[in-house]
Amino acid sequence: MITAGDFRNGITFEEDGNVLQIVEFQHVKPGKGAAFVRTKIKNVITGSVIEKSYNPSAKFPVAYVERKDMQYSYNDGDLYHFMDPETYEDLPVNPADVGDSLKFVKEEMTCKICSYKGKVFAVEPPNFVELQVTKTDPGFKGDTATNATKPATLETGVEIKVPLFINEGEMIRVDTRTGEYMERV
Repeated sequence: MITAGDFRNGITFEEDGNVLQIVEFQHVKPGKGAAFVRTKIKNVITGSVIEKSYNPSAKFPVAYVERKDMQYSYNDGDLYHFMDPETYEDLPVNPADVGDSLKFVKEEMTCKICSYKGKVFAVEPPNFVELQVTKTDPGFKGDTATNATKPATLETGVEIKVPLFINEGEMIRVDTRTGEYMERV
């Protein structure tokens, strides 16, 4: 059990059947009245973020979210398959549980699988991935307006904006959190 007075950023706890994680917290002691804890909490299953205040003596059960490194194997059309590198076990994951977090992931990349009580609720790809540009229009010489970009399709099928000097076949580094081009590799 954890009390609201012990809240810190990143702590996960259960409330009303939901698994919540502290994003921000602030202990407030007004001049008049009782102290309270103002928080911004994220539902780790749905991803929604809300603001809520708690009495510092309120108690909640601690929720243990398991994060495990697993290697993405393949997609059979219905499920994404991940392999545990230690036991070589196959873990099938429903696309509805993953969302679009795998759009920058190709086979044999290592991702973090987040689960609570054995149920997978999220897949975290690496922060930066190196992918090949499979389709893009050529940039024209002299077409160098400030921060000019063009669309490019990557080997995973996702389309992002890249600078004009990037050509087909080049390897680029992409930030998976924002989906932005970082640099040539």
